[in-house]
Amino acid sequence: MSTTTEIPVPANAEGIGTATSTRGLLKTPILFAVVTLLVLLLVALKSRRGETTFRLAVDTDLFELPEVAVSSTAGTTTMVVLLAVCTAVSAVLVSRGRRTPLWLIAVFSVFAMTGFLCWAAAGEAVPVIGLLGGSIALAVPLVFGALGGVLGERAGVVNIAIDGQLLFGAFAAALIGSMAGSSWGGLVAAMLAGAMVALALGFFTITYFVDQVIVGVVLNVLVIGLTSFLFSQVMAENPQGLNNPPHFSRIPIPLLGEIPVVGPVLFRQTILVYLMYAAVAVVAWALYRTKWGLRVRAVGEHPKAADTVGIKVNRTRYTTLLIGGLIAGAGGATYTLVAVPQFGREMTDGAGYIALAAVIFGRWDPIRATLAALLFGFATNLSGVLSVLGSPVPSQFMLMLPYIVTIVAVAGLVGHSRAPAADGIPYRKD
Repeated sequence: MSTTTEIPVPANAEGIGTATSTRGLLKTPILFAVVTLLVLLLVALKSRRGETTFRLAVDTDLFELPEVAVSSTAGTTTMVVLLAVCTAVSAVLVSRGRRTPLWLIAVFSVFAMTGFLCWAAAGEAVPVIGLLGGSIALAVPLVFGALGGVLGERAGVVNIAIDGQLLFGAFAAALIGSMAGSSWGGLVAAMLAGAMVALALGFFTITYFVDQVIVGVVLNVLVIGLTSFLFSQVMAENPQGLNNPPHFSRIPIPLLGEIPVVGPVLFRQTILVYLMYAAVAVVAWALYRTKWGLRVRAVGEHPKAADTVGIKVNRTRYTTLLIGGLIAGAGGATYTLVAVPQFGREMTDGAGYIALAAVIFGRWDPIRATLAALLFGFATNLSGVLSVLGSPVPSQFMLMLPYIVTIVAVAGLVGHSRAPAADGIPYRKD
């Protein structure tokens, strides 16, 4: 009897052809209406005088774009009108039984953020390049973590341990990078550390059928305790030799790095950012354009059917989970090889859970999950920029902003979505 791995994946595995409830579709226009009302209230309850200036250029640009200065009240009011138009378009689409498209959500988000900045930065200059470029830098560990999460869940394993992979990766990068005197050595160590956490997750969940959510949470707590202990007992004794890794520097790409706005934001970054671009493209291509990706998706959707045509279900899950761990570990290296000079206790600050939210928000798709991670990175950087500009928004709210965006995005914009059918279900071969 001949076997083949060319098995079809049901159309609804990609969210195509599923019957979407009206209630799920209504989430987006309702959220649009709420956000529009909130931006309107900014003008109505606390109007701010002065002009908001948007700086769009840096000294190294090929040619310099002029600054854009707008009246705070007029700019915010204009954005409110545009937000209302987007809300109306979304409502019309829903009334016709259609989902609000991703491009409309993106346009609405840009209008909402522009209106908010016009109000919050009145009398100040907003460094647009720094805001966007810093957002990408902050989103790097989230993107790597989200890609690792997408791979695991596409194969049928819920990866709650992303935060542990990021934290252990950051620790290994600092320790090995310091000992070897090499940032590349630290990066390799971080990837292996992420794979070790993934291996532990697979050992308990795939081999011994332990609840995947419980194991993931336990691994996160275990990594926090382990890294904190080693930090205090090992690193603290010799910080110069064990917690002083060399860092990756920015590498501007010739010509591309000189394009106004786009160049400084995308092409004057560290090697980890460029690796992130490559990782997103490779993961998306591998999942949807290769036999390996077909096997992974088949295992996550219908492992029994995959097994009957010769696919080794648990081996595929182990392999995919380990690849995801390598990718997530690389994200952890960002903390100690780029962002800060040394490792610190619990320095990921729950970023793995935001990466997991990006997986859900992105509907288990690598491209969409990346966009979601970039949104969360932008929210984090925005809170810092507004604090520097002296925004009237309370500092406590600014600290909550990334998490508020996470909750709103997942609860309000995801709508009706479906995880892989066998996600979280151990496979027992009869």
